[in-house]
Amino acid sequence: MSDMPLLKKIAVTLAASLLPAVAFAATIGGTQYATQYDYREFFTAADGKPFRVVLAGAPFAGMSVEAVAVPLLAQMQAARPQPRLTFTYDVPAERPRPDYRMVLVFDAANDFGSSSICTGAQPRFKAGTPGRLNVFAVYCRNDLALSETTAWTNATGPEDPRVGQLFRELFPVLFSDAMGLRPQSGGGDIR
Repeated sequence: MSDMPLLKKIAVTLAASLLPAVAFAATIGGTQYATQYDYREFFTAADGKPFRVVLAGAPFAGMSVEAVAVPLLAQMQAARPQPRLTFTYDVPAERPRPDYRMVLVFDAANDFGSSSICTGAQPRFKAGTPGRLNVFAVYCRNDLALSETTAWTNATGPEDPRVGQLFRELFPVLFSDAMGLRPQSGGGDIR
């Protein structure tokens, strides 16, 4: 019986130590991958190169995309995925083929899909929630959505540390290197 107060203290201490991690955690929603998705293709296309980001919508209530673009880019770069890429908003004078890019739609309408995003259709939006960053992220190759997911977190502005945490959790999902997503080579001879 004398161990019970000690166990309670340990449990309370452990729970309290997890609070900061839970407070900064982002929520990642449903994820989809096209059958053509291949992480190795992403790695080859992005490693050591600029990787274009397209923003749509207002990430934070009362702030325009233009006002938050630079701080968001800094947050994305700090949380960048494995290839040594450099995120950029620059649009090349002539679109490359294939045209790889990540499109982030803030407060996207629930019925606005990734196929529309990659073809350049005008996005539709829903009313945002003040104090919450809600993003629909799509990785495109030309007009094809290779992967997509949603993510959200409570955040007050583009420099909020929770935005960086959201990107640290979002990128490994959007650009997943999971073995189960790799195209099968069809029984090749392994030596």
